[in-house]
Amino acid sequence: MIASIGGPVLASGAAWVVVGVGGIGMRVEVPSGRASQAVVGDEVFLHTSLVVREDSLTLFGFATQDELEVFGHLIAVSGVGPRSALGVLSALSPAEVARAVAAEDEKPFRKVSGIGPKTAKLIVVSLAGKLPELGFADDSAPAGGAGDAAQLVAEAVGEGLVGLGWSDADARQAVQDARDAGAPDDHAGLLRAALALLQAARSGARR
Repeated sequence: MIASIGGPVLASGAAWVVVGVGGIGMRVEVPSGRASQAVVGDEVFLHTSLVVREDSLTLFGFATQDELEVFGHLIAVSGVGPRSALGVLSALSPAEVARAVAAEDEKPFRKVSGIGPKTAKLIVVSLAGKLPELGFADDSAPAGGAGDAAQLVAEAVGEGLVGLGWSDADARQAVQDARDAGAPDDHAGLLRAALALLQAARSGARR
């Protein structure tokens, strides 16, 4: 089971990225919004789900654990395949999915290509009571404010660096040093800054 993947973006398309891992390019299907943000050369870290079919092995990747969890719930719904589930997460955030399910509102799901009225209703019924841990806050404005949002980004970057092979202690220190040096609070910017510090430290240790 491939639980996560991290490395440089080698290529990207409408709903996929190719991530370099140990000299191998791994194609990962991702929500369209994530694919549009992918920049060749940038380091990425994705939580992944490997979907096995008789004639294929397909890796699906997500920026957050919540997205991965919602994906797992969606593909467990009768009539919802992994492509349709990816379509849902391209159109809706995990919190928006949770809000729609809690409100018993199938309309947001009916807007997704490949999901008809019956399947949309089935999603709402099947996921009822399964997403309370996701909460219903707006993803763009965490309840704790900007400080908490920045801390969540820092924690996610730290996890990403560990996924790339750095020790937990080194990753945490690099993230903190990058923040202290004024690195951006967005995921990609902080990851680049922390990774640059780690690589510089490694190069210095080899001299």
